[in-house]
Amino acid sequence: MDWLRDRLRIGPGSTVVEVGAGPGKFTRLLADTGAEILATDPVPAMLAALAAALPGTRTAVASAQSLPLGDASMDAVVCATAFHWFATVEAVAEFRRVLRPGGTLGLIWNVRDVSVPWVAALSAITDRYEDAEPRQRTGAWRRPFPAPGFTPLHETCMRYEHRGSPEDVIVGRTLSTSFIAALPDETKAEVVAEVRDLIARTPELADRNEIVFPYVTTAYDCRRLD
Repeated sequence: MDWLRDRLRIGPGSTVVEVGAGPGKFTRLLADTGAEILATDPVPAMLAALAAALPGTRTAVASAQSLPLGDASMDAVVCATAFHWFATVEAVAEFRRVLRPGGTLGLIWNVRDVSVPWVAALSAITDRYEDAEPRQRTGAWRRPFPAPGFTPLHETCMRYEHRGSPEDVIVGRTLSTSFIAALPDETKAEVVAEVRDLIARTPELADRNEIVFPYVTTAYDCRRLD
């Protein structure tokens, strides 16, 4: 991933801590850079899943506000689809503590490309079931910035396409969304019916074995000042 190399300057021999690593979906990309990775998450079960998927990866159960690392010990801190959960001044101060002078902080999310009409229609179906959990799209994660001791945030936008059958990349992905998965079975069935109706009446989706679900990857980075 060019952003990791060009903006975060991550490569062979770099030391990187991933905060909120979850089951390791992004950790694999970090590992491919040849960097030395420490994956952290406050939930042990998440790290167990990560370790099963990526044997040999160093892990530590830790919160964003209390990382088990020495001062100025890391070249980069990365949060992939996670920072909105712990977007506090305290967390950013902790990131600065563990970063070396000149080290980089990277925040990245994949978001639906709602400029595509059917994607916007899908979001209209699912968004009404959202709970009060933090969301990246609200922008509340920006509150700790600009952060003392860091350069201003730099934004990079990239396109990403998820290919597969409509049942997998639309229906399956919808059902795996946390707030949809938590709904009563009867309500989930209603959501699925609405989503399948959307697929059936959308020409670029109906009767297709494979479709493209468009996403926009938004990434932000800043550098620790000396």
